[in-house]
Amino acid sequence: MVRTSPLPPFGALIVAAGRGERAGGTTPKQYRDFRGIPVIRHSVQTLLEAGAQPLIVVIAAGAKAHAMTALSGLEGYKLVEGGASRQASVRAGLEAMKTMDDAPERVLIHDAARPDLPRSVINRLLDALDRHPGAIPTLPVVDSLAIASSNDTMAGSAARETLRRVQTPQAFRFADIFLAHTNWDGASDAGDDAQVLCTMAKDSSGSVALVQGDERLKKITFAEDLMNASIMSPMRVGQGYDVHRLQEGEELWLGGIKIEHTHGLAGHSDADVALHAITDAVLGGISGGDIGTHFPPSDLQWKGARSGQFLEHAVKLARQKGYALGNIDLTIICEAPKIGPHRAAMRAQVGRLTGLDQNEVSIKATTTEKLGFTGRGEGIAAQAIVSLFLQETLL
Repeated sequence: MVRTSPLPPFGALIVAAGRGERAGGTTPKQYRDFRGIPVIRHSVQTLLEAGAQPLIVVIAAGAKAHAMTALSGLEGYKLVEGGASRQASVRAGLEAMKTMDDAPERVLIHDAARPDLPRSVINRLLDALDRHPGAIPTLPVVDSLAIASSNDTMAGSAARETLRRVQTPQAFRFADIFLAHTNWDGASDAGDDAQVLCTMAKDSSGSVALVQGDERLKKITFAEDLMNASIMSPMRVGQGYDVHRLQEGEELWLGGIKIEHTHGLAGHSDADVALHAITDAVLGGISGGDIGTHFPPSDLQWKGARSGQFLEHAVKLARQKGYALGNIDLTIICEAPKIGPHRAAMRAQVGRLTGLDQNEVSIKATTTEKLGFTGRGEGIAAQAIVSLFLQETLL
């Protein structure tokens, strides 16, 4: 069954109270950088953007400074101190959520060590709660399995067809999982929250649905996981295209510089088609939407704004995702003005805005042989292609 209506309201609990000793280093892995930003920030941002309310982040005693630094600038979450075990930490988070005025009917419980959280998994989990008190994302086991003896010899085999790899977030109806954790005796450590629910439920048959997981939900366990480029493309390419109308009485900004001309480009900002095309190319390369998503023309604060700040913002987002620009190839399409006399200044300005050497910035110009709106001098178009590479610190 496919849901056609909007997803129901939900809360989320992120467990980040572990010490992450297997990842090495003096800083717990959840506060170390992954793709340019702290591990924990990835899932907090994703869940906030997905609409989680409330959002509880469970941290270890004494870790508040780490957490506040990692989540600086974000709003809409609450920090709660966890316990000595994962179950104790989850229970502390659920108890804090229970006391809130906006305690949810549905809750996702997620491990901070799984930073790459696809929205599609969130949707599948919440959808499954229409029919089950719990739902977990799983993946099939593709390798043959052996049962090991105490002396590391093969003692038997297991049927992989009946087994699944379990991931987080795990989804529950809040009342059910709260009661299950409240009644947990604490004498043993459950593998995950679904096991807590199944163990404590009077009739656990069919209580937890298995939904399709995602390989992107890989758990960060060891130091090499933080630097593993195999889950990120080492090179990405983005392309951008923009058009603006020429109009008398407007200033003409192209490639970040002002050009004296009889007409200028009309738009909400300074209408610099060259920088707009490059900005969209950078955003496209990181799957970050487009310039209108980040700087909507309906927002008055961007009226007359210099497009350089749009490009700088896109480059910053790329760096946060672990990517650095490799080169830019820009083509400006117009009959006038002549771009040649201004090419060097444009390359220098684009280099300053992106941090690239001028040798990595190509700016070309062409006409359409008097054809179309550019050929009639009604407007100017620009097309850009950029390459992005994983920053050396992550390779």
